[in-house]
Amino acid sequence: MNEVSEVVKIEKLGRVAIITIENPPVNVLSEQVVLDLMNAFKRIEEDLLVSAVILTGAGEKAFMAGADIKEFPTWLGREDMVQHVELNHQLFNYIEKLKKPTIAMLNGLTLGGGCELALSCDLRIAEEHVKIGLPEINLGIFPGGGGTQRLPKLVGISKAKELMFFGESINATEALSINLVNKVTKTGEGLDVAKEWATKLSEKSLNSINSIKEAMQYGYEYSFDEGIVKETALFCEIFQHQDAFEGINAFIEKRKPIFNKVNE
Repeated sequence: MNEVSEVVKIEKLGRVAIITIENPPVNVLSEQVVLDLMNAFKRIEEDLLVSAVILTGAGEKAFMAGADIKEFPTWLGREDMVQHVELNHQLFNYIEKLKKPTIAMLNGLTLGGGCELALSCDLRIAEEHVKIGLPEINLGIFPGGGGTQRLPKLVGISKAKELMFFGESINATEALSINLVNKVTKTGEGLDVAKEWATKLSEKSLNSINSIKEAMQYGYEYSFDEGIVKETALFCEIFQHQDAFEGINAFIEKRKPIFNKVNE
């Protein structure tokens, strides 16, 4: 285990990195956790030997039970509130645009900022005991970490409004039924599944994965026609990349392609 700080750890297994939040008892998103997670993801981005990332919380009680509400009183009336909120956005946006596939392994309470953190990852695996939701309305506030923007893209506007208006948590099975998570596992088995997924992803072309992410994100922000123009440009670019030569030649030669080659 490679310690980034007291609250964030990195472990590397082959080409997979596991980032673990260790901020007991429920891994809240304190300002220190935000800063240390940013540092951890930047280190992983720069590590050429890592091709896929798993993000999880320590223990079985919580992935992340939201922001640190004990910090909230210091936010009231703050003139620098924008800068404080933007710190969270910088982290979530960085994760969303990371040039490596990310998997959030939800192993307990995933609430508020924890839910928004999970939404910034590419894929989400939830253990069956997970409770996930955005309860901010019960504090007289609302999700301010990108929840109002990312959640509707996953579950639709109507369902997103229901979750945010009522502020009630849902279980893993319901989260799967509305596409909020990609898979549900038994308690204690989520990390093994996440490792299996991440290992498979680490063997895929990172260039292709990043092109898919870029095309999809562009399509969310612009019209369909503009999205098709972007997709076409990326598709043409990808045929000039070494991974395309490797993948196509491997298919013709009936062998398994080897992508993401680096001098190890």
